Parts: sequence; C-alpha cells; structure tokens
Amino acid sequence: MISIRTLLAGMAGLVIAQAACAHHSFAAFFDSEKMVTVTGTVTSYQFTNPHGLIAIDVRRPNGQIEHWRAETNAPAVLMRRGWNRDTLKPGEVITINGWASRDGKPYLRLRQATRANGKVIGIPFDTSG
Repeated sequence: MISIRTLLAGMAGLVIAQAACAHHSFAAFFDSEKMVTVTGTVTSYQFTNPHGLIAIDVRRPNGQIEHWRAETNAPAVLMRRGWNRDTLKPGEVITINGWASRDGKPYLRLRQATRANGKVIGIPFDTSG
C-alpha cells in the first residue's frame, strides 16, 4: 500500500517535470549571434507566464504580410523593466529588435521594443534577464 506521503511526493515530481518542460533555455531556441529587427502592427500581447508574447504583422516589400512573434520575459521581469499588461494594444505600430530563432521561423526573443514615435518601451532586455 502506498503512503499518502509517497503519493504526494510523486505528484509533486510530475508537476515539477511538466513545468520544466514548459520552460526552455534561451540557447535552445535563439541565436545570440544573430539579431533581427522588424516593424509591424501589434495583433496581440500576452502578459503571461512563463514568457510573455507579442504578435505583430509585418508588411514585406512585396506587400505580403508576415506574422511575427516575439517572446519576452515573464511578467515579474517585465514589470521590473517598466512593462505592464496594458503596455501594448492591438493596432499599435511598433519596431521590435531581438535575437533570431535558430530554426529560421519569424520568431525572436525580444531585446527592445520601440513605439512608432521612436520612444523605447521600458528597459531593453539581455540574455540574462
């Protein structure tokens, strides 16, 4: 017969393992040697754990729209850097700069975001934040 203590320990281990899988290292997905900058219209902004996410539509020179996503830090880190859940609104035009995805998809890790008027949003990020 399994004790309650053993059962609870096993369940805790499963929860921790799932959380570890959900979180990933910077180096696994992003190239610290390759920066990318895109300008587009915000379609969504998720102020969520374990990472926030900004989605923007970027109009290419040929007129096609490319859907980009920028991963941010967790909300606790974003708040220390001057962001909040209302920092970005759909329809707003921004420029985002960051580390490119290793797989070549339109996905980056946010370093800096700038409003259309040139004002930098919050404090720029680095790979340790």
